[in-house]
Amino acid sequence: MTVEVATARKGSVMQQLVVVGNLVGDATVAVVPRAAGRLQDISVRLGDRVSRGQPIAKIEDFELQEQVKQQEAALEVSRATIRQREADLKLAEINAERSRNLFARQLLPKQTLDDTEARYQSAVAQLDLARAQNNQSTARLDELRINLANTVIVSPVNGFVARRAADPGAFVGQNAPVVDVVDITRVRLVANIVEKDLDQLRTGDETRVEVDAFPGEVFTGRIARVAPVLDPATRTASIEIEIPNPGFRLKPGMYARVTVTTDERKDALVVPSNAVIDLGGRRGVFLAAENDIVSFRPVTVGLEEDTQLEILEGLTEGDRVVTTGAAALRDGDRVLLAASGAGRRGADPSGAAADQAIDGPSEPGAGGRRSAGGRRGAGAARPGAVTP
Repeated sequence: MTVEVATARKGSVMQQLVVVGNLVGDATVAVVPRAAGRLQDISVRLGDRVSRGQPIAKIEDFELQEQVKQQEAALEVSRATIRQREADLKLAEINAERSRNLFARQLLPKQTLDDTEARYQSAVAQLDLARAQNNQSTARLDELRINLANTVIVSPVNGFVARRAADPGAFVGQNAPVVDVVDITRVRLVANIVEKDLDQLRTGDETRVEVDAFPGEVFTGRIARVAPVLDPATRTASIEIEIPNPGFRLKPGMYARVTVTTDERKDALVVPSNAVIDLGGRRGVFLAAENDIVSFRPVTVGLEEDTQLEILEGLTEGDRVVTTGAAALRDGDRVLLAASGAGRRGADPSGAAADQAIDGPSEPGAGGRRSAGGRRGAGAARPGAVTP
């Protein structure tokens, strides 16, 4: 039987977790007017960039402007009334003081003094009433001015117009948005992670982000938040990954794959993934001897990637292991080595041939989903749950 072999060598291997889902904006805000009325103007369209506090629409305010003018006039009347009441009080105070002096010299009857004192107290009360009415008019004017200001609809955040829901002439209220604004200076991916993987994730961990819209490009993100509780129904917890988006290239709704490196070994003993098989309930490899006789060697697998595995026990650097064809062998079989750099006797044992795996060469730092679930080790890269 013709087989291919590879050499156990030292190399880097990573344990990675892959989560997938749709990107969302850093913030999505439905802009709802604070006042009800007919929409007079809307100055933005789909895709327009807006700033926080920027006016984007206007509600008709003709009636409110008239009410403000009327209330301003009423306020002037109340101020004039206060001035009149202050003058009345000053006169009543002078008369009361004169009456007290005359009464003290027995030149004024007691009845006249009492009448003067009563007029003085009435003047004090009239001034208090005028001031209260002035305060009431001021408060009403402030309220009308706030209502007038609320006819201008402004954006509460920086971002882009994601949806325009009304046109000029439409009647709008406080229960329906005029536009939706999305902030995409950063985008987020929210995914559900099974409980056995949670302990491997830390807030602040760096992530690799790949988006279908930009094949071959890798964006950098980080784990921003990890939920402190699990959903008892699904036994999963949510994580939130933030991705900077300075050029606004990433859009909400794009499908993304996020890879988190949870463990890495720089000087591990590695072999191609297809070299490790299950034989009689044991995981191991077939060693290729110089006489072309193969022997089964049990191994302990550590971290695992798509194309290579870490061997913790059972092999030493330089051992030749069967890759392609290993699953069909039995202990003691004689084999014919394929005419490849990996299988020729005398080939360089430094590890250059170790990449002759059935899945192709292992790229440093690569990782992702496992295609052969039966060969996944305890430290294998596992895909996370897809975001609903």
